[in-house]
Amino acid sequence: MNHGPLDVLVPTSHATAGASVPFSEIALTGVYEISKILASPNRLETTLSNVMGLLWSFMQMRHGIISLLADDGVPDIVVGAGWSEGSDARYRARLPELAVGQIIATGVPLVAQNIAGHPLFSEADIAAMQGGDDASTVSFIGVPIRIGAKVVGTLTIDRIWDGKAVFRFDVDVRFLTMVANLIGQTVQLHRVVARDRDRLIAETHRLQKQLSEFKVPPDSGKPVKVGGIVGDSPAIRSVLRKIEIVAKSHSPVLLRGESGTGKELFARAIHEMSPRADGPFIKVNCAALPESVLESELFGHEKGAFTGALNARKGRFELADKGTFFLDEIGEISPAFQAKLLRVLQESEFERVGGTKTIKVDVRIVTATNRNLEEAVARNDFRADLYYRISVVPLLLPPLRERKTDIPLLAAAFLERFNAENDRKLTFAPGALQVLSNCYFPGNVRELENCVQRTATLAHGPVITHDDFACRLDQCLSSVLWKGQAAASGNRPLPEIPLPVAPQTHTHPRAPVAEAEPPPPVRDEPLPDAYPLDGHRGAAERERLLDAMERSGWVQAKAARILGITPRQIGYALKKHGIPIKRF
Repeated sequence: MNHGPLDVLVPTSHATAGASVPFSEIALTGVYEISKILASPNRLETTLSNVMGLLWSFMQMRHGIISLLADDGVPDIVVGAGWSEGSDARYRARLPELAVGQIIATGVPLVAQNIAGHPLFSEADIAAMQGGDDASTVSFIGVPIRIGAKVVGTLTIDRIWDGKAVFRFDVDVRFLTMVANLIGQTVQLHRVVARDRDRLIAETHRLQKQLSEFKVPPDSGKPVKVGGIVGDSPAIRSVLRKIEIVAKSHSPVLLRGESGTGKELFARAIHEMSPRADGPFIKVNCAALPESVLESELFGHEKGAFTGALNARKGRFELADKGTFFLDEIGEISPAFQAKLLRVLQESEFERVGGTKTIKVDVRIVTATNRNLEEAVARNDFRADLYYRISVVPLLLPPLRERKTDIPLLAAAFLERFNAENDRKLTFAPGALQVLSNCYFPGNVRELENCVQRTATLAHGPVITHDDFACRLDQCLSSVLWKGQAAASGNRPLPEIPLPVAPQTHTHPRAPVAEAEPPPPVRDEPLPDAYPLDGHRGAAERERLLDAMERSGWVQAKAARILGITPRQIGYALKKHGIPIKRF
């Protein structure tokens, strides 16, 4: 059957036998599907194996192999359809060395209608391709894979030639050459990313070693002071000393830590202590904007790029030129947008939405997240190449529970701000600061600030006492979050919730509280006097007992000290609420 130059028969698995489809349509569909595979964030071997699997469905072929060379010219990666770990030897055995060597040496495609009569195929090659069928005639096509002008590998296929096949070698060579060009671009990108990753890992190790070897003598020098960061604990001093070192370089920094630890303040500190301090500090919260808006915010847009784009607008990256760009909640962006962001971080260039002009910027990147990015990378929710790009210098910010000596300083700073904003002159009583220091604060500094503002707003007099706090009235809603987080994590320590103590005389009037009835006797034993938990009935009292027992490892004597009662009293309370004692 004679076909025109742009006509070819598709395989019978895709169309009715004998139906002619323009080659241009097949090639366009094939290139489109292959480009989608090559753009997926997978291991290179897996990606190339998927390409061969797709080629098998498009072409009348039996086997196909992609071979990539190492720097010394020896095949480094050899994959085919259905590749898996340890299968390289099977594909290498079907790779004709002389034929592949000629393709690499000449950079020209090789076509053999019958390998049995071709001088570049040995008897072992012929036997491997025939697969035990000595009577079959096997055809071979191989094209070079290039990166620029350099041949870095080959794409080869073989098929059974029975004299009745409808394929044309020249058409197949053109199509495979297009596919090989796409593969070459993908291989180049993977190699650039791998080299960049290795360089970033080496730089990370160097900086981390420098930070680990940096030791501050106890009495040497003055502590680092940064505007907006309040604290003098060892944990906060250690972070500030590291920031002082890191700020001098231009390396990307990833701030890790729980929500509310002040990542933006530390990012600004890095900027203010760096050589870029005179440049702009631009910030954006990646989780606060939808993806469509985020792209325009970061990269800008040209006039008419979309509905409502009445004028051209610079993006945040462009505005941050010669300064620092802070990307908060970097772990929340979608995988599709991660690919767009990677190019900007890697090449420092981008195009505005709707534009064609490439814009170069000089920006120092600081990112922040409270997510476990390593787990996200393992789940393929976060690109590994982007992770290596942003995590050159990771810094872990301590939660508030690890810097409790800073709580009085922070609380005083928040109260001072409240007084200035509301024209008040409130102060803390010593007992009030002790209540704050005993709290867990899962929301960290942000929750402490909210607690101070709420208490100051509702305070009855000029001095905030321990009884002004919501937790002393069993009205602290955060305790619900504490218990939920402790139950979900399984290993997180329970919060140190301030517990009631013996009744005290209040300096201001309170709403009358109905007296609780005394608990019924247990086994005819009289209850002790002044039982501190009597004023808290029902579920609240039971929860306090359970919290104390969990925190003490179910040692009654320790739990009694936490509650401020005797071991005999806590024994009565456990019996009263029917709480069984856990044995370990």
